Amino acid sequence: MKIHHLSFLLFFPFSFAFDQALEFPQSSSLPDGEQAQKGDKAVAANIIFKSVDGGQTWQDISEGLPESLQGDDIPRDGFLANDHGAFLRTGNEIYQSKPNATAPFWKREVFPDEHSSIVPGKTGILAYNSSGQFLQRINGASLWSPVYTNFPGKGVRTVFETVGGAVFIGSNSSLSKSIDGGETWKHFHTGGWGLKFVESKGVLLATSQEGIIRSTDDGESWELVISEGGVGITVECIKGGFAAITCNTETETRRVRTSYDGGKTWQPVDAGLPASLYIASIKEVGGYMFCGHPAGIYRSSDKGKTWQLLLPSIEDKVFNLFVSGNAIYAIPRGGGC
Repeated sequence: MKIHHLSFLLFFPFSFAFDQALEFPQSSSLPDGEQAQKGDKAVAANIIFKSVDGGQTWQDISEGLPESLQGDDIPRDGFLANDHGAFLRTGNEIYQSKPNATAPFWKREVFPDEHSSIVPGKTGILAYNSSGQFLQRINGASLWSPVYTNFPGKGVRTVFETVGGAVFIGSNSSLSKSIDGGETWKHFHTGGWGLKFVESKGVLLATSQEGIIRSTDDGESWELVISEGGVGITVECIKGGFAAITCNTETETRRVRTSYDGGKTWQPVDAGLPASLYIASIKEVGGYMFCGHPAGIYRSSDKGKTWQLLLPSIEDKVFNLFVSGNAIYAIPRGGGC
């Protein structure tokens, strides 16, 4: 069990210290191949980190996962966090770490491996594959049941359930919507797939091949609100508004922006971040904004005006960030994706 302390970073920006008093001077990452130890047996390490104190300290919670697993082995939409803890899908297994879990942190279950991705649903977890097959597991249950069996499309990239009961499925070429639990579907052309959806106060936002799209009529019509030549990377709900990352093809960088008027207008908040084409995540927890950047995890206490590096990168990978309550989970992946 390892905890990274911010107090050391304040004085030694590129050093680490662990609660065992081990220090790795002049290094922005953990030593290659480092393994957490339990007796003489090597266990998984450097796969998932967790903070519950606003990024002040970070704990490696990889123990209990397969020793050979790497962050790059976790597929897109292969990890989620909700009130019941964290869930990770790999191969034909799904691992759960409850909010107060201690080492080993993960419990293994058999998973229907033809459904490669997992996303949060209104009442539990949704699993899906690109062929358009969907399963649902209700919170507190152990069985997976088929849902949306009438969906006619292929090339599925994501599924999203709104608070009001609508279901959106983003595929390679279109966006599909159902308001009757998946019995019938209406298809929209929105300039390409939607990979990530969020909603707040009657506003829906989604990523697309052209940037960030917005709807105020429950997805019946969409407008492009951020377009810089590249794709939309992610969009998130923050207090009082939204945050988004998009790709700018002219500068060959990923830009970070926020909106506090329902997604109508957007302001850049990345002036204090090193320019990069691999920025992966933007989240908000407890009044702080967090950014997964190739240099590591940055935190801002002033809505993105200034940023402070909290946790340097590991093996030149980019942390993908996930949030549940006051818990932040960080997975290092190559290239940030």
